[in-house]
Amino acid sequence: MRKSGILMPITSLDSPYGIGTMGKAAYKFVDFLSAAGQKLWQILPLSPTSYGDSPYQSFSTYAGNPYMIDLDTLIEDGLLYEDEVKNVFWGDDVNNIDYGAIYNGRFDVLKKACSRFLLAPDGDFEEFIEENEYWLYDYAVFMTLKEHHGGRAWHEWEEAYKFRRENELNSFTSAHQDEIIFWEFAQYMFFKQWEALRSYANEKGIEIIGDLPIYVACDSADVWASPDMFELDENLSPINVAGCPPDYFSPTGQLWGNPLYNWDKMKADGYKWWLKRISGAKRMYDIIRIDHFRGFESYYAIPAKDKTAENGKWRKGPGIEFFEKIKERFGDGGIIAEDLGLITDEVRALLRQTGYPGMKVLEFAFNAWCDNDYLPHNYIKNCIAYTGTHDNDTLVGWLESVSKADYDFICEYIDAPQDAKIQTTAEKIIRCAWASTADTAIAQMQDILGLDSSARMNVPSTPMGNWKWRISPGAISENTASDLNRLTRLYNRI
Repeated sequence: MRKSGILMPITSLDSPYGIGTMGKAAYKFVDFLSAAGQKLWQILPLSPTSYGDSPYQSFSTYAGNPYMIDLDTLIEDGLLYEDEVKNVFWGDDVNNIDYGAIYNGRFDVLKKACSRFLLAPDGDFEEFIEENEYWLYDYAVFMTLKEHHGGRAWHEWEEAYKFRRENELNSFTSAHQDEIIFWEFAQYMFFKQWEALRSYANEKGIEIIGDLPIYVACDSADVWASPDMFELDENLSPINVAGCPPDYFSPTGQLWGNPLYNWDKMKADGYKWWLKRISGAKRMYDIIRIDHFRGFESYYAIPAKDKTAENGKWRKGPGIEFFEKIKERFGDGGIIAEDLGLITDEVRALLRQTGYPGMKVLEFAFNAWCDNDYLPHNYIKNCIAYTGTHDNDTLVGWLESVSKADYDFICEYIDAPQDAKIQTTAEKIIRCAWASTADTAIAQMQDILGLDSSARMNVPSTPMGNWKWRISPGAISENTASDLNRLTRLYNRI
């Protein structure tokens, strides 16, 4: 079935508290998607962010980001008073998140809500803790220890906590039960609100696409709780780390710094760690986009001491056996493969074997008069056509930066006048995606609104200054929905 959707992070929604939440603006965005005839809402990872604010570097692959908990809902539930949130400084730029302000204000407010909640906790709270025990307690203890150590990474903690020595860890948890319960409360509230929002979207016929990053952060409860699943030395430090070789995005490559998996260990127990992780993702999302799919065929290993990704080496990944285990447990559907970057014949073969749809990004298509896989006339049906992803510039920003030769080719290909406004050319590129043979077409919300580079979400290989964009209040009009609905009907995606 042909369908289409919008890429719009939760954090980029409008709210009075400095960052997008699962509150009224999120429900209004679902209503917009429905009015616009869209069937998909793609978001970025919902996990709690760490240094650099990237949702791809999280303290837990299972947990939800407390920043996204809607405070107005907590006020309505009697857990907060209005002045407790209205008088906090959340930032002063409606179009950019001030993560420092959010970090300094959010947890104090949530702790007030927690203290009131614990006066008369509902029965669902205990049930939530029991159902999520396989990850929740480790996460809550990890965050409590992290707070106790002034935010330092776990490999900088005392050896007793770093190596999870049972006696010392039990002594610590006994003395810090209130703090541990707070982190469990925050997750309870996150998932309560998220499941309500997701149910609302599903009732409107809209599925949620969520990202599953291939790697987890070194400073995470995941690595701390299961160090044997990762390539660590006797001191629990990474031996090699993840990244990408030099490419279109970066001449020195991308040094992500995530610890690599101990694939031999994972294979020996039937990939149980991964099956739990995917089960957790399926609880959050209707469709999972597996980030950096090519890493399952071959992955790039960079010596942990290196400052760039230039000296890495390729290693063989787990291959089709890994995905066969996933299919045995979860069936064939509900997964998208992010097959961007340096793609080899072996990666293409693995993608065909899995049957998952890959990605075609239009911003990669237009290299002056050169044929390539990203040009729509080369698409197969089983793929996702994107105008751009969160790692790309907006269409308008990108068009302002391309060479004249590339721009001439773009205009010729999409039948746009070369003297037209760039916003008009960008609209025709969206039309090109919707008109393509791809079963699914997705555009960034910034592209639907015709925004420039100031609305870009992320510049790969730049550690700071990303993930900040927020939509302006009132930016989405009835005309935005009706125009997109008309385009979607025209190309039979409703």
